[in-house]
Amino acid sequence: MTQYDLSNYPLWTALVTPFNERGKVDYNVLADLLDQQAVAGNGILLLGSTGEGLALSANEQKKIVRFVCQHSPKAPIMVAIGGYNLESQLDWLEYCNQLPIDAYLLAAPLYAKPGPKGQEQWFKSLLEHSNHPCMIYNVPSRSGVDLCPQALANLMQQPMFWALKEASGCAQQFKTFKQALPNIAIFSGEDAMLAQFVELGAVGLVSVCANAWPLPTKKYVELCLATTIGSDLPLWQQSIAPLFSVANPIPIKVLMHQQQRINSPNLRLPLTHHEVDEHQALLDANSQIEQWFSQQ
Repeated sequence: MTQYDLSNYPLWTALVTPFNERGKVDYNVLADLLDQQAVAGNGILLLGSTGEGLALSANEQKKIVRFVCQHSPKAPIMVAIGGYNLESQLDWLEYCNQLPIDAYLLAAPLYAKPGPKGQEQWFKSLLEHSNHPCMIYNVPSRSGVDLCPQALANLMQQPMFWALKEASGCAQQFKTFKQALPNIAIFSGEDAMLAQFVELGAVGLVSVCANAWPLPTKKYVELCLATTIGSDLPLWQQSIAPLFSVANPIPIKVLMHQQQRINSPNLRLPLTHHEVDEHQALLDANSQIEQWFSQQ
């Protein structure tokens, strides 16, 4: 079980995986990124879509998780479980169960587009094999299917079902999940929609933006949860828009390279930083957020 009280972590950073110029994982930079998130007091999510988990080999995934556990950042660690082959995902769970991590992110199987019964059986199997609390992930833009609220409601008695990451971008969908899962913590998977989702019952955010702005994003989340973001909300929504101009995590890596947080903006194909030819919008966003934070 987790050594942390996960309710104390309303912000989880979907951490990028830094690569060097040769396309290999840059472990020195990864250590720096872990420390930056821990200092900010943010939870750390490894190997999600922002971390290009599916572009990494199984051996690379294992090495990253081992490295992070050995580095032992003073922050909870969540590991993504994704893919389409159940047996391989159960093997991955069995491997991670032996490590000092704190939670899992469980995604729908890719490409298969399962219906409610398939979804329920898929997540039930993963939950039953987990030794750590699990956050189920609804992200139809990537998985190709909306998760069924009733299918997830049928899993509420599973002791490891802790939370839901709702990334459909639809307020009505959020309401439906909240009604179906009254005892499950629901996190926004959309940075820009956190304030709106808090009004509907969200307890936190799984963030892309926190990679570039660990402390400012933490402040943004705190203000949203306190419903005091007020007139600053349009500034945040406008500023972070360039980070989603093309597929995540392309823009965030480009910005982090400009910030000198990572040594290279390299991604794994089919994603490439060459999709972003103009950097000024990202640099302007960075200046706006830094100025906003300095005034808090």
